[in-house]
Amino acid sequence: PLIHLTPTHLDHLNARFETMEPQAILQMCTLLFPNLYQTTAFGLTGLVILDMLHKLATPTSTSTSPAIPQQPELIFLDTLHHFPETYALVDRIKKHYSSAAPLTIHTYKPQSCSTAADFAALHNSPDLWTTDPERYDFLAKVEPQQRAERDLDVAAVITGRRRSQGGERGAMPVLEVVPADPADTNKGSSSMMIKINPLARWTFEQVKTYIDENGVPYNELLDKGYRSVGDWHSTSPVKEGEGEREGRWKGQGKTECGIHNKKSRYAMFLAEMARKEAEKA
Repeated sequence: PLIHLTPTHLDHLNARFETMEPQAILQMCTLLFPNLYQTTAFGLTGLVILDMLHKLATPTSTSTSPAIPQQPELIFLDTLHHFPETYALVDRIKKHYSSAAPLTIHTYKPQSCSTAADFAALHNSPDLWTTDPERYDFLAKVEPQQRAERDLDVAAVITGRRRSQGGERGAMPVLEVVPADPADTNKGSSSMMIKINPLARWTFEQVKTYIDENGVPYNELLDKGYRSVGDWHSTSPVKEGEGEREGRWKGQGKTECGIHNKKSRYAMFLAEMARKEAEKA
């Protein structure tokens, strides 16, 4: 399904969302937008959103009708290079929420790969993230995300990005409209997708407090100096006083992998298409 928001409507919704609690934003968006999914790598903010949505979709002792019809399904990008602790967390999350309706998690891996060894062999590189980091990001993250969006006919996604994470996220609105996957021939070139950032205004401290107070399982690496966890090869612990995401791609001068950067996504798509055409020639 296609969602169309005029600039005026988008501004109106963002103005309202700036004064609303995250749960109210989530409740409203589940009613407004069809084919809504949550994208997550099971970081702290994503876990808060997951828990909020689970509670909204679960009847309470005072109400037999849940606040939302059902919890949006999840999209998890398995780059094949996550930490063992991250994979263990996914299993713990499934068990934690199994008493009510079980979570539906759509896991997407790099094309034609099941293991890290498959990935290295297919792309003829044991460390593509070092030799060609932009191509690694496209193959391990951007392409699987685009494939998920096509397969599931995603019209809107909920993300765990926050302004306090800094970088390109510093001035991020709660509601964004971004170009859809350029490779999706079923949608026009001007098709757009909705991105919802319900915790955009929250700080790391607010997120951690919610996790602790609600007993939400989290990545054990966060107790070992990490604050933002991605792939094992590009994630480091942070020192006291360093920013939350300064342990990601340390020394590389980047703050995003391409998934949330629409210009980067399209540039990587074009570069990969050009490379494939060159191989055919």
